[in-house]
Amino acid sequence: MTSSLTLTDMKLKRIYIQNQLPAVLSPLQRLSHNIWWSWNFAAQDLFHQIDPERFRELNYNPVALLETLDPARINELAADTAFIERLQAVEKAFDAYLAVPKKAGPKLAYFSMEYGLHISLKLYSGGLGVLAGDYLKEASDSNVDLFAVGLLYRYGYFNQGLSMNGDQIHLYPAQKFTQLPVEPVRKADGNWLKVSVPIQGRIVQAKIWKLPIGRINLYLLDTDHEDNSQDDRALTHMLYGGDNEHRLKQEILLGIGGVRAIEAMGLAPEVYHLNEGHAGFLSIERLKNFVAGGLRFPEAVEAVRASSLYTTHTPVPAGHDHFSEHLLRNYLYNYAQELGITWEEFVALGRKDPHNPGEDFNMSNLSIALSQRVNGVSKLHGEVSQEMFTPLYPGYTPNEVHIGYVTNSVHYPTWIAHELHELYSTVFGKDWLADQSNKDIWRNIHKIDDKVLFEARHRLKVRLLDYVREKLKADMQRRGESPRMTYDILSKINNNALVLGFARRFATYKRATLLFQNEERLKALVNRADQPVIFLFAGKAHPADQGGQDLIRRILHVSKKPEFAGKIIFLEDYNMEMAKLLTQGVDIWLNTPTRPLEASGTSGMKAALNGSVNFSVLDGWWAEGYRPDAGWALPLERTYQEQHLQNELDAELIYHTMEEEIIPTYFQRDATGISSKWMHYVKQIIAEVAPTFTMKRMMDDYYERFYFPLAKSQQATSKSNYAKAKAYAAWKEDLRTKWSGIEVLDNNTFDTVNYALPVGETFNAEITIDTNGIDASSLLLEVCFYQRLTEEKIELRRVEAFELKKATGNKATFALALDPRLAGVYEYGFRLRPQHELMPHAQDLNLVFWV
Repeated sequence: MTSSLTLTDMKLKRIYIQNQLPAVLSPLQRLSHNIWWSWNFAAQDLFHQIDPERFRELNYNPVALLETLDPARINELAADTAFIERLQAVEKAFDAYLAVPKKAGPKLAYFSMEYGLHISLKLYSGGLGVLAGDYLKEASDSNVDLFAVGLLYRYGYFNQGLSMNGDQIHLYPAQKFTQLPVEPVRKADGNWLKVSVPIQGRIVQAKIWKLPIGRINLYLLDTDHEDNSQDDRALTHMLYGGDNEHRLKQEILLGIGGVRAIEAMGLAPEVYHLNEGHAGFLSIERLKNFVAGGLRFPEAVEAVRASSLYTTHTPVPAGHDHFSEHLLRNYLYNYAQELGITWEEFVALGRKDPHNPGEDFNMSNLSIALSQRVNGVSKLHGEVSQEMFTPLYPGYTPNEVHIGYVTNSVHYPTWIAHELHELYSTVFGKDWLADQSNKDIWRNIHKIDDKVLFEARHRLKVRLLDYVREKLKADMQRRGESPRMTYDILSKINNNALVLGFARRFATYKRATLLFQNEERLKALVNRADQPVIFLFAGKAHPADQGGQDLIRRILHVSKKPEFAGKIIFLEDYNMEMAKLLTQGVDIWLNTPTRPLEASGTSGMKAALNGSVNFSVLDGWWAEGYRPDAGWALPLERTYQEQHLQNELDAELIYHTMEEEIIPTYFQRDATGISSKWMHYVKQIIAEVAPTFTMKRMMDDYYERFYFPLAKSQQATSKSNYAKAKAYAAWKEDLRTKWSGIEVLDNNTFDTVNYALPVGETFNAEITIDTNGIDASSLLLEVCFYQRLTEEKIELRRVEAFELKKATGNKATFALALDPRLAGVYEYGFRLRPQHELMPHAQDLNLVFWV
């Protein structure tokens, strides 16, 4: 009788056998370790040719492909003259790309919790990360002096599975760091560079990895190694995993650890860009360093603010990270002492009301308090952010708050279909990507024959639907769905259908199930004779978001009904590769958020690049991008305050627009088999919308609106051992001390109570102020005209400054003679505020005195 052996009985040892490529193939290793290959078509094709099936199985990971390549295949490639020639051409292009000198400009440090660079790198969860990844790729293409900082996750964000009932299953396969294009950052003695980060009274050691992205580098911190306890190793296990305390620890690691990593590597950025509040603690660490270097806390604040930009991506207050004072105290109490301030002053940095002990510490409030510049990620989101953060600035209306915007965009080489790029390049000219925001170039799309463009896009749709069939078959078999249902669904997927795509994070405000408000209406819409329609859905709900998971469950249930088989489809495990297929292959990109909760939304931009027409609420980017000849829109304005009523109305508008406009337009075919009216929409979204939302335009905007002004500010304040920062801090302290002692001595203004001011007449005012020792040149008196919008909301319509007529001692007289150039009923007031040559905006010292 034989006994069975278990794995524990077997005496096994681990050995790592590394592939050795011959010299002629050695450039493959070099190319695979720079993510540049992922947006260079020739490099992609090169790796694809090695082993197409294996490459796909490995999530298109060239490092893993080369590591596991069969020796026989290596020999074949080494003897393949044509392959070697292609390899040499790609390496030559890569070398030429790297050899271009950096552009002049400030050195930038970009911090983000996630980066969506490629499906093989589990560093992202969704739109925020993909946006950051696209930005780094463009930083490389634009050849700017930028590096980035983030965390290297062992498991990253979850892979999504679904049960037969539609329940979301969270899978966390580990990344093998040996199969990633990362390399250790080493000290001069060859040892791995690590930084120490204090977390709750103990020291956590973080290794530093470098991930090359074309011409720039992303530096990643990693705590999952033997120097740390199991709890601390888990800090870099999962992206957005764990409870609120775990999130706090990760943000300490990113912000404080990230700054320490920069110092350890000897990098010296001039400008820091905080991509969301996750990175807010970097400013705390910088403050500590300035104080340790001899600056007083107020002076250190000026030094940090002068070189910091904070970008907010979240239009709802609940989406901004916040921590209780008790939790914060456990981790950062010692920082107050190191900064030379009280704990109460430290906590006030993250509070709207510094005197409210019950208010949580908000990472966005902290980031705003320690950043000179702040921006939203679309024009509308900038306005929403102004409204959201107005309480931080008493005395100012939302449209005065200094928060600006840069509308998000997408990296063209990453998201464009290769076939379309080749087609565009036939009429766009040579080296046109260097000027890719130029609409005049894109308008040459009209030179391409409608039928040629239609057929190119149809091939992309067939490729997408082939993928859908293959993926559905595998997923349904894994879930244990019946063969009959599987066959029924797959057999009804029609390559000639009008295909609409809806793919994004499944949060409730995205309203993924809006189409299902009236299933009878939807059934009629997707089952029209000779006019087939398919809706493709994809997306993940956060593991803690039961509402979002319920939406997925409902879509899956609807997709199994006979009347919707092959017409309503949910695709599991949304990722960057699936996103490419969807945005390149669908006819219409659908987006239906609750207005105005979509900060930007970039998936529709990716679709636009590829000629997929958008149909969306006028929210986020589409509020800027929409043209009636390039897509369709639901209005921005709400008709009903009750959300369920608004949902019903929006659903009806979608059904009506589909039935009366979109479907007839798409299927209105001429003798050549195409719809010229439809192709006009396609060409217009390519020509008039796409170029505005390329990452090149976005990067140019950041430089013009924020980086260059911040670099100028940083240089001004840092000269002569921060002399101007010290003087500016002293000036602010002096004004804060004296401000409450300001008094009005005389107020001589037009009597608006008893008399109307005729249009064209002069509004006169003369006001004398006791400045309480404040230099009159540091004061600006303004008349502000407001219009009341609601009982609780007013908006500034005009503001004009008084002239300082006379100043003697503590007495300052201001005079104004003004034609308001307004007609109607307005409310006005006289506002005194500070002014200084170093003030970038009025709220930089938020003191207001109303006369």
